[in-house]
Amino acid sequence: MQSRRRFFSHMGTVAGTLVTLPFFQTDTGKALLRAIAHQPTTQSEDFWRLIQQAYTVSPTILNLNNGGVSPSPRVVQEAVERYNRLSNEAPSYYMWRILDNGREPLRAQLADLLGSSPEEVAINRNASEALETVIFGLQLKPGDEVVLSRYDYPNMMNAWKQRARRDGIVLKWVDLDLPMEEEAAIAQRYIEQFSDKTRVVHLTHMINWNGQVLPVRLIAEQAHAQGIEVIVDAAHSFVHLDFKVEELQCDYLGTSLHKWLCAPFGSGLLYVRKSKIAGIYPLFAAPEPDSGDIRKFEHLGTRSFAIEQAIGQAVQFHKLIGSARKESRLKYLRTYWLDQVRDLPGFRSYTPENPDLAGAIANVGFEGKDALDFHDYLFREHKIHTVAIKWEGINGLRITPNVYTLTEDLDRLVLSIREYVKTN
Repeated sequence: MQSRRRFFSHMGTVAGTLVTLPFFQTDTGKALLRAIAHQPTTQSEDFWRLIQQAYTVSPTILNLNNGGVSPSPRVVQEAVERYNRLSNEAPSYYMWRILDNGREPLRAQLADLLGSSPEEVAINRNASEALETVIFGLQLKPGDEVVLSRYDYPNMMNAWKQRARRDGIVLKWVDLDLPMEEEAAIAQRYIEQFSDKTRVVHLTHMINWNGQVLPVRLIAEQAHAQGIEVIVDAAHSFVHLDFKVEELQCDYLGTSLHKWLCAPFGSGLLYVRKSKIAGIYPLFAAPEPDSGDIRKFEHLGTRSFAIEQAIGQAVQFHKLIGSARKESRLKYLRTYWLDQVRDLPGFRSYTPENPDLAGAIANVGFEGKDALDFHDYLFREHKIHTVAIKWEGINGLRITPNVYTLTEDLDRLVLSIREYVKTN
């Protein structure tokens, strides 16, 4: 009963925040608020159809590349437009004197999602900016070692390569045989690269190429035991997987909010453990670069306050669904379609079967079939938008649904894949 009371108290707060927004005054919006009160499940398709109607996604193109960037729900789009119109009435007044006052409440909301102190969260534009702030801000010297993988995101690998070229640090590359099903085996690949010269380990929580989840905490605990700092790229895991930052035991974390939070395009978050802030130089110069104030990482110059402030509506929409329900639905969608194509000849999954090591992202290929040809066929013949991945031994299609994706959409995908294998 206490759990049920807490749920309705929480939903009352969220609904009270959202109900004044234009979308939630429509029939669909009102129906969505009524439906959430009945605690819909992972497989309640009528509820998820209402979620779909909260977006403005194309009824003809089936978007299964939410791994790149996700669309925003209507409430977020409306907020961006509203804040942008307000800004344009008198930019320097409304941006700097009015909307800028919303940053601290927004910081607190994001910290609540992350499970950190607001004094450890900076708001920026994407995961690359957040992570490069740390990569270029760490005070490393020639000979210091950094452990990373060739399955990390290219921007991050390139940033480390630039530091190696400029500053003489040493990069030690971890070999992964993706997909990998055992957490201990993955962790060992990283740990065996540690030495007395290792200063940093860079971990991609969920690998963008195939959705592999790394056992960050296992690696981080051993790293800290050896005095090694831990950076986590959470671009694909934040509010995709239901976790709090303390569970990861990392020192730094960066993520894009325009992926799984469905916030406006060009919004991101940087987490720095409070005790580490003073030791990181900001990427954009601040008055006091040695300060222990997280806000030193927000000296970006003029940027869109409309985009920044509309993050708040994305947070509220996420809370409407709920982190646990969202993760469960996303994992359900992956297994729903994947299990229906396993019997096809030449099938190969590049994504782990272990449910603890995967989320919504799946990557599949077929023996003798080229990923680019597979990709082109699905869009040309069926208007299904995916992304072909040919990277470090992967030759498959990355297929990524989101909360607005219905099982009937995935039935369309399954039929299209079966047709492709049969006719090509």
